[in-house]
Amino acid sequence: MPPLRLPTRLLLWVLLLLLPAGAGCTTAAVATPRPVLITIAGSTAMHPVLQELTDAFTRRYPNVIFTLRGGGSTLGEEQIAAGRIDLAASTLFPPEKTAPGSARLVRVPIGVDGLAVIVHAANPVADLTVEQLRRVYSGDILDWAEVGGDAGEIELVSREDGSGSRRLFEERVMQEEAVSLAAVVMPTSRDVVNYVAKTPLAIGYVSRGLVMNNAASAPSAPGSVATPAPLRVHVVAVGGVVPSLTALRQQEYALIQPLYLISRGQGRDTLRLFIDFVLSPAGQGIVARYHLPVR
Repeated sequence: MPPLRLPTRLLLWVLLLLLPAGAGCTTAAVATPRPVLITIAGSTAMHPVLQELTDAFTRRYPNVIFTLRGGGSTLGEEQIAAGRIDLAASTLFPPEKTAPGSARLVRVPIGVDGLAVIVHAANPVADLTVEQLRRVYSGDILDWAEVGGDAGEIELVSREDGSGSRRLFEERVMQEEAVSLAAVVMPTSRDVVNYVAKTPLAIGYVSRGLVMNNAASAPSAPGSVATPAPLRVHVVAVGGVVPSLTALRQQEYALIQPLYLISRGQGRDTLRLFIDFVLSPAGQGIVARYHLPVR
């Protein structure tokens, strides 16, 4: 008996039925975004707001990974000029003369900060003039009783060289006088807060973003600023004014400094996207929790 021969069309149809499901179909591959690493270094005063900004950005773009470093504003500006980091965080005012290697740097303002003078929560001193601060930090005034406080030797806390906060304090408060060599020098703003919170006779200066609650209304009187529970410090008015958002906006406070993100000109698309986010309503809303936003 001759073998059974199926018509060609029928044979092709049978073969197609026997093929595994999905064979012959092309599935569009979904490309996974490549990880993007961004390093930001510089001002420790800007660390809290940058931490929240980068966290929010990463939630939108999970492939972007940030590394935040301190070191102070001066170090941040030096490293961005040398191309060692992607963005610098700085509270320094733009230099009058362009330094070598900085011609291509782009300085983007993202907010305005106030340098808060802080003392231990139990210290009754509520207000100091700029002259009193200068005399305290130069060592001319040694006891709290000389400025309306309880008797006790004042313990000075300052920041290290390269800190934008220290430079502002020396320029606006100390002027031509040097900070006493007896001052305890701290490497970060957070260290200053922690030290003053544990030391009843200490005084220090830090970014307002670390010690003032922007969600609350502006304080009506010196010393009435709400601080987070773990930070047992209070903000001392300078010349009768505390660094509230209103005081910063109206430029009534003596110790105001800018907040910058600095890049090397035309950077990667992701860097521009991040800076655009920081300046967007969502990003500026985050800045407003710590500082005065620019938009």
